[in-house]
Amino acid sequence: MNILFYLFAVLAVLGASSVLYMRNPVYCTLSLVGAFFSLGVIYVLLNSEFIATVQVLVYAGAIMVLFLFVIMLLNVETEKRFPFRWRPPQVIGAVLAGVIFVQLVGLFANPRSQTGPLADYPADRLAREGTVETIGQLLFTDYVLPFEVISVLLLVAIIGAVVLAKRRVKNEGTEGQ
Repeated sequence: MNILFYLFAVLAVLGASSVLYMRNPVYCTLSLVGAFFSLGVIYVLLNSEFIATVQVLVYAGAIMVLFLFVIMLLNVETEKRFPFRWRPPQVIGAVLAGVIFVQLVGLFANPRSQTGPLADYPADRLAREGTVETIGQLLFTDYVLPFEVISVLLLVAIIGAVVLAKRRVKNEGTEGQ
């Protein structure tokens, strides 16, 4: 079980880091889909089947297909390769990444973090509040407004991508005459 966890953790990190190093945006999107699938498997290994299903359906399915659709609709070309030079933003980013890594190592080395934040939480309350029924009840009662706002924002983003793509196609058609 631990071997599978570490295998898919490495695959998730490799997939997420390859997004940074690939130049083709379509390949970046597909590697991010692979990272999302790896996270879904990790959730299954942690006995969170609902979160795994939501991870795969919503992120790897819907949102990444939307990203891929927008990338292909806008006809984004690959970026030209430039020689890498250490400039102040890169140095600051590398130092901050090192600091965060040291903090994570310190966090996981702490014996208190091995029990987790829910160790003192009552098991019956955790089982009652973590069900799909409770999440659905909250999503469609208390959080219905943010849920609908997000759906409208996604719709506006799709319409904006289509308008930008149509404008670009129209301008390219008139330039050749």
